[in-house]
Amino acid sequence: MSDLHIRCATLSDIDAVLRFWREAAEGTSISDDPDGVTRLITRDPGALLLAERDGVLTGTVIAGFDGWRCSAYRLAVHPGHRRQGIATALLEAAEQHFVALGGRRVDAMVLEANEQAHHTWAAAGYHREDHWRRWVKPL
Repeated sequence: MSDLHIRCATLSDIDAVLRFWREAAEGTSISDDPDGVTRLITRDPGALLLAERDGVLTGTVIAGFDGWRCSAYRLAVHPGHRRQGIATALLEAAEQHFVALGGRRVDAMVLEANEQAHHTWAAAGYHREDHWRRWVKPL
């Protein structure tokens, strides 16, 4: 994995990240647009982590911390680069980020129908909590 580089996204990465998510991420988010990603990077410059190999974007994770909860979103690895430890490296970087901020537990948003993702998260030591449900209201 020595050729894998993980770094924080910058505003100049927005278009590439959005293209990447269209190809590699499962599902879509109401915030998958330039304004949404700009707000994320501007508000929390360390939250959007990118994995690159030879300058090519191969994975992402959003590691958001609001002072109370650590939340992981948008863990995505390009289909051509899966099963190479990229998701594991991204999650380790996110967890290190959370620990440095004083975080105590990570909540991950994982699509119910994405069985492959369930295996990835479980392999990284996460477990499902069936007594919680996500409630949403678009604004």
